[in-house]
Amino acid sequence: MEEELRALLRDLDALKQRPDPASIDRMRDRVVGMTSMASVAAASTRSKIKDMSAEVVDSNPYSRLMALQRMGIVENYERIRDYSVAIVGIGGVGSVAAEMLTRCGIGRLLLYDYDTVELANMNRLFFRPDQVGMTKTDAAVQTLSEINPDVLLESYSLNITTVKGFETFLGSLKARSSHGRATGVDLVLSCVDNYEARMVVNQACNELHQTWMESGVSEDAVSGHIQLLIPGETACFACAPPLVVASGVDERTLKRDGVCAASLPTTMGVVAGLLVQNTLKYLLKFGQVSPYLGYNSLKDYFPTMEMRPNPQCSNPACLERQKEYMQSKPARDAAAKAKMEAEASAAIEYPVHIDNEWNISVVDDNDTAPSSILRTAADSLPEGLVRELPHEDSYVEPPAPASSGAIDDDLEELQRQLDALNSS
Repeated sequence: MEEELRALLRDLDALKQRPDPASIDRMRDRVVGMTSMASVAAASTRSKIKDMSAEVVDSNPYSRLMALQRMGIVENYERIRDYSVAIVGIGGVGSVAAEMLTRCGIGRLLLYDYDTVELANMNRLFFRPDQVGMTKTDAAVQTLSEINPDVLLESYSLNITTVKGFETFLGSLKARSSHGRATGVDLVLSCVDNYEARMVVNQACNELHQTWMESGVSEDAVSGHIQLLIPGETACFACAPPLVVASGVDERTLKRDGVCAASLPTTMGVVAGLLVQNTLKYLLKFGQVSPYLGYNSLKDYFPTMEMRPNPQCSNPACLERQKEYMQSKPARDAAAKAKMEAEASAAIEYPVHIDNEWNISVVDDNDTAPSSILRTAADSLPEGLVRELPHEDSYVEPPAPASSGAIDDDLEELQRQLDALNSS
């Protein structure tokens, strides 16, 4: 829509210099078409919802998300509206991640990219052919605002690797949200496709002490990864640079004319899903956030590992964050230990089964009290009944065996009876 308006303005400027009735008619038709498209878009967009509800009705877009709270997975899902996430790079991974977070009801989403939508991007998810020519951030805002108007969207069409772009990027990460819910951002997601842009995000997050997640897909489109980076606590992107960069090779010289990297929507969708899943776990505090998670689609292999910061890192801001982290670590460990001890002491032991229909009692094995004392009234039998089996605390003499003489007499009597039967 924005690109159409710009083209219309250019045609109006040309019309001032040389009036043309045919051009005026064409422009009028274009305006009518744009008006009808805007009307359809406005009619299909739902109204904003003030509060999330767990009510299970067809008209509630949050009912299935709030079910996570009812099932005990998340303590308070509605808190997702209080969080702000910045996504740098609205490409194959970033655009899908932005859509997932929008559908999850994130409070505020900041989008950064300087590229435009091309037909060559149609092999990926999210973008549509009618958005060709639009900046990726504007196209994303157009689509995401229709999916969920409750999400506050901020679009930054700029190159963060330039001096001016970096200053704008840094300032936007620190700026207060216009809706007053948060200051700055809670998490930065890096979805760029080159080392230079990753290093810019790394520098900004190290300076701001900002936690961020990095993601990437391989050039052959069959593998990818996500990584959690906490300044001072985990390795930053400069602590362990890629092998190509560590070897001193300029990555810009690796690109060849007429040759582009492969791109699979499946691999990018998987990586984006893993990225957003860990984002939700980090923000809503459930499950375990993966420090590093790889993905190999050829073998369905998911390697994981932890990366500690490098004491000889080349990034001064990273070294400063490492120093701060080590200074605060003893106090933080002591607080965590005290919290665990308090939770353990406050825990109340309850019986496994509250109902005891059969009057079952448990006796300590170490208890040396005689069994006669432990025996309760339940051991006594009603009148007229006697115990057939011996008690475990008493010894009953076995009956004396019958004498051999008595056995012989019985056998002789039995033989006489058989002889009498045979003779009759």
